[in-house]
Amino acid sequence: MNYRLPKSERLYADKLIKELFNEGSSFFLYPFKVLFFVKKEEGNGTAQVLFSVSKKKIKKATERNLVRRRIKEVYRLNKSLLNLASKDVSVGLIYVSSDLMEFANLESKIIPILKKLSTIIDQNDSKNE
Repeated sequence: MNYRLPKSERLYADKLIKELFNEGSSFFLYPFKVLFFVKKEEGNGTAQVLFSVSKKKIKKATERNLVRRRIKEVYRLNKSLLNLASKDVSVGLIYVSSDLMEFANLESKIIPILKKLSTIIDQNDSKNE
């Protein structure tokens, strides 16, 4: 299992971020708002992920960075739960809580998000066929 999170799996291009926010779907699972956009054309089955922590909710940059690092680490360790099946997906994980969560708590929140995303992508695949 590849546990890396290379730049190719991070969403950083302005065009793709705008596409995610304008055309993507979303759902809320506390403490995350999850945006996702499944690209129409066939791809190589990768997910590009955006991690965001609100400056309004967590004022100190060091605390925001701590939460962002924890979220990245939980995603990196559990990204295998996303079954993409040759679909390219853009995902945005937006942290909306004002609390600093521990690693274990974040993990218990992100795992159901990844499972739900996987089922949504599978349902979209079956509808398109």
